[in-house]
Amino acid sequence: MHRRTALGGAGLAGVAGLGAWAFRAAPHFWKQYSQDLKRDAMPAPRHPDLKAWSARGLHAAWLGHTTVLLRIDGFTILTDPVFSNRVGLGLGPLTVGPKRLVEPALTLPELPHIDLLLLSHAHMDHFDLPSLRSLENRGTMVVTASQTADLLRGSRYAGVRELGWGEGARVGPLAIRAFRVNHWGARMRSDTYRGYNGYTIEAGRYRVLFAGDTAATDAFRALKTSRPFDIGIMPVGAYDPWIYYHATPEQALRMADDAGAEAILPVHHQTFPLSREPFLEPIERLYAATGRHTDRVGWGRIGEEFARI
Repeated sequence: MHRRTALGGAGLAGVAGLGAWAFRAAPHFWKQYSQDLKRDAMPAPRHPDLKAWSARGLHAAWLGHTTVLLRIDGFTILTDPVFSNRVGLGLGPLTVGPKRLVEPALTLPELPHIDLLLLSHAHMDHFDLPSLRSLENRGTMVVTASQTADLLRGSRYAGVRELGWGEGARVGPLAIRAFRVNHWGARMRSDTYRGYNGYTIEAGRYRVLFAGDTAATDAFRALKTSRPFDIGIMPVGAYDPWIYYHATPEQALRMADDAGAEAILPVHHQTFPLSREPFLEPIERLYAATGRHTDRVGWGRIGEEFARI
């Protein structure tokens, strides 16, 4: 567990084109796949105590990868829900793709009612169809990137709203606005028309930034106002060797600073073997980059919680 293993050198650039790659590199791929079958995911180091969450204030728990459970004055949001043991292409009973390193901090049955599912883009490690099928509920709204709603069974939710860059939506007490990040949205190489978003969330006295998935960009500067973000949910992993698609911890910190985020909640690490950096390197580098202000990092391990009342 000291070093992440890139899936046969393919990483997980959205898992797009993984099936074609697996065919070309079949011997090595299936050797890796068979080794993964023998490996169990580790238990999450922490389990959120949702009973302690009040209906007032801002509460957040990192469930793994970019799946974050948020409650803002009683309204519950779940970002990029991924609860599957593997993410990737479904081939009959198999899912061809990376296997979890660490189990989710909560199981699907342990979740509270979700008022809003917030989806950043259609890559399979962010837009996991089995998880989304399990979360279908006519009391749950979905906000997703442009040209991605066709992947969902929309009639089984309260509604599905696509947002392009600069567009906003009102969902309950939340004002949500999508902004452009430095990534891409194709799920299967050819569907390059699909969108990809970061989001700002405003509700009363609270502001939350959810960056989704991004490489380094100056776009976060445009988000800064006189009101800081209480938390910035920032991706910090899968940068080696995918630096053109994902940010380093130092770059993630700079973008959070550009946006004016007070606390930083690092995601997109410690969950799937997507790249080559050692397992704990992203969080260790983020702590080092914050210098004397490590208290700005809201969590370092899956299952940890954050609250601001």
